[in-house]
Amino acid sequence: MYKRQAHPRAARASDGQAFVARSSVVDADGTSHVRFDRTLDGLRVLGGDMVVHQDASSGWEGVSQTLREPLTLATEATVARSAAKRTVLARNARTAAVRGDAKAEASELVVDATGAAPRLAWEVVTGGTQADGTPSRLATYVDARTGMVIRSVQQIVNVDGQGQTLYSGTVPLQVSGSGSSYTLKDATRGGTYTTDMGNAEDSFFCQIFGSGCKTGTTFASTTTTFGNGSTSSRASAGADAQYGSNVTWDYFKSAHGRNGIWNDGRGSYNRTHYGNGYVNAFWDGTKMTYGDGDGADFGPLVSLDVAGHEMSHGVTENSAGLTYSGESGGLNEATSDIFGTMVEFHAANANDPADYLIGEEFDLKNHLGFRRMDRPSSDGSSLDCWSSGAKNVDVHYSSGIGNHFFYLLAEGSGAKTIGGVAHSSTTCNGSTVTGIGRDAAAKIWYRALTVYMTSGTTYAGARTATLNAAKDLYGQGSTQYAAVAAAWSAVSVG
Repeated sequence: MYKRQAHPRAARASDGQAFVARSSVVDADGTSHVRFDRTLDGLRVLGGDMVVHQDASSGWEGVSQTLREPLTLATEATVARSAAKRTVLARNARTAAVRGDAKAEASELVVDATGAAPRLAWEVVTGGTQADGTPSRLATYVDARTGMVIRSVQQIVNVDGQGQTLYSGTVPLQVSGSGSSYTLKDATRGGTYTTDMGNAEDSFFCQIFGSGCKTGTTFASTTTTFGNGSTSSRASAGADAQYGSNVTWDYFKSAHGRNGIWNDGRGSYNRTHYGNGYVNAFWDGTKMTYGDGDGADFGPLVSLDVAGHEMSHGVTENSAGLTYSGESGGLNEATSDIFGTMVEFHAANANDPADYLIGEEFDLKNHLGFRRMDRPSSDGSSLDCWSSGAKNVDVHYSSGIGNHFFYLLAEGSGAKTIGGVAHSSTTCNGSTVTGIGRDAAAKIWYRALTVYMTSGTTYAGARTATLNAAKDLYGQGSTQYAAVAAAWSAVSVG
């Protein structure tokens, strides 16, 4: 176990701080990487998490963190909890993107160290419905000294897409039961199962606390076959969702040795047929939820890349914990796009040829998707290149920087056809980049995510994290290490 007092300067330690180990990664050679959460006078420190690296003999090898200086601020609030709640509710009432967040049921005094200077803050959690119908669980941070709002973070993570049809074809599924009674539950993958929400939505209590949520009814059948390949059977969407979570589970297991979202063998579950005409999908900390689309332009959002995207949000939450705002939020979304794409390649499903388009299957009319990794800006909003304003862009669009980096690292610049789709990627600095292959690129990203990134990692920090990962995996003088540096430079990072 790492002892803080052995390297207090490196840990940015100060009086009143404590550290709690959250998870660990141990390499084959015995090198360990232990992730810690930090408190100050018993208060959670947002952005204070760190990863301590030790060799096989418990020798010090360094620390990864985003906290710049030791915390010295006092932890007594001068703004009352009730005043912070009133401020948040008044602000929500004026914000068009937040509907129904009219109750603040959860609040906690924390240290917010995600910005340039740490601040004592009230975390006020409200619930309601986002503009597109996605449930809202919004954490707003109010300065506990001045009463000013610092920032808001949406805690229900969604893919900003429009839905999909049932294009996975006939696929193998593990189901539970016997005789003439079967359920869509897979005991071989942690008991993962899939339910039908009956087009219901979550309650306010669920949106606020993330508990007491509707689970829906687990799909059941008198045979081992679920669905009929079309929307005329509600079980078809359920079969796609179950298949998507199965392939995602298998991808992380085979490619990265990860045993489920929490890396402990536990399964999650999928909820399908959520809401009426709901054109989105989301991860809320425990499960994946999928809408049916509008039935005209967009079908049910249960395709492979969406399933991989949402389940990967769970992997991110339970590793680096990238905060869902600013540049770290862009990296969070990029991580889900990256692994959602890798799930497509891993599946090798002829009904959904793998490519670097995100969501092309649920786009019933155009089949172009809503994001693409080779040219993110082709959607009119996403960023190809980093700039100082990236932290102010919606995370679904600032993710373009990470997506563009990964595509260049995996495939390189220039024109090519992948999965029957024409791809063409240029660089922001006019350079030519040679790819190292998607499997190597994904291994580097996964190690960076689980070993070096922390909650407040920026794009500059991601460059450092991926270079460290490439050095660990392939050596500092390797082609892969050089390619990581070149790909980041090609998107104007570093």
